[in-house]
Amino acid sequence: MSIRIPLVICLAAGLSLPGCGTRLNPFNWFGQAESVPVATDAANPAATNPLIPQRRAGAGIFRSSDDQPYQGRPIAQVSELSILRRPGGAVVTATGLAPTPGRYEARLTPVEINDQARLVYSLDARLAPGPAGTGPNARSVTVAVYLTDQELSGIREIEVRGAGNALVTRR
Repeated sequence: MSIRIPLVICLAAGLSLPGCGTRLNPFNWFGQAESVPVATDAANPAATNPLIPQRRAGAGIFRSSDDQPYQGRPIAQVSELSILRRPGGAVVTATGLAPTPGRYEARLTPVEINDQARLVYSLDARLAPGPAGTGPNARSVTVAVYLTDQELSGIREIEVRGAGNALVTRR
């Protein structure tokens, strides 16, 4: 019976204090949230929002590739072209052979043409500045690009060009 009295006192205090506006109520230890103005700098939004990365001038290892134009050259020969259907679109994969080993950062660069029923890409790659690797696959470059169903609507032919040849696939 001795545990009953402290339990009743704690229950009564626990039920009555939240309704109280005193400092004894733990819910009143902090006041209501209120809006305060933030000093903003319209010229530099990154100073206000820490989630916006700051752009730094100069070189860095994570510098955006948008700073410089792409300097790739066409691959000597396109050896394989395949289109794999995927949900929502297709993956266009092209493999090419470079004249020398050491090609990197390969891309399928879109070529502007007047025909709306054709997509034309150029298989380009950059030459590494240092010594090139060796082996049977050192000259081989494979690149893929995903095209949505909206991009493929109305397209009847996809062509990938190299410096010496071009491969075409049709629907």
